[in-house]
Amino acid sequence: MILTLDNWESLLHDGYEMNTSGTTGEKKRIFQPPDKLDSANLVALEVQGITKGSRILTVGDMARAAGALAQTLPALCIGAKVSIQEFDALKFCEEVRAFTHTHLSPEQCEAIQKTASFAEANFDGLFITIGGDNLSFDIIKALVGRGATVMSNWGMTEIGPIAINTIFRTVEQVEEYRQQAIPTGTLMGDQYHCDYRVKDGCLFVKGSTCVTDGWFNTRDLVAVNDQGAMYHLGRGA
Repeated sequence: MILTLDNWESLLHDGYEMNTSGTTGEKKRIFQPPDKLDSANLVALEVQGITKGSRILTVGDMARAAGALAQTLPALCIGAKVSIQEFDALKFCEEVRAFTHTHLSPEQCEAIQKTASFAEANFDGLFITIGGDNLSFDIIKALVGRGATVMSNWGMTEIGPIAINTIFRTVEQVEEYRQQAIPTGTLMGDQYHCDYRVKDGCLFVKGSTCVTDGWFNTRDLVAVNDQGAMYHLGRGA
């Protein structure tokens, strides 16, 4: 089932199955219970500052948690404006000016940066959430440099789309985190919206946004630096 502007209320009420992306293992179908969706929505709204007056541009895959659950469903639940469009890097810098929030993948960010319009882009007032284990500080810096507030975010279909993150508002902040980074890792974040523990280098999580009870083994290999920021190092067996 794919969430749309027409069926979101019934899916929120009844829950629905969603495919995992397959980037972290074999593709699976995960049922999202209504109580889990409610909890994940509350986290997403608070962390990203989404209100009824927000305007959401969704250009992600609506069959995936990032596209459907990170911003789209939470915004719809409170009556915020949501526009679901096909991603077009050439038009993005102009079209996004009418919105307050969007969610992008690192690949989409790189495509936007390669367009001629990016050099003159004005992202003042825009909150961009970016998820993916290949998000670089260069990507974050480029968008913050155009005026955006950028949130580096980690989540999974099984535990909620907004789980561990850091919000960047200045280029100086980006450079500070770059200097503190674990060289072989990708930043996940230093703000935690679920319980977590690291055992033998592997991340386990639990909480109200998780679809399972007890500790869930993400199979992500992670490390935490001296400042408390978690970094993704790869996948375990």
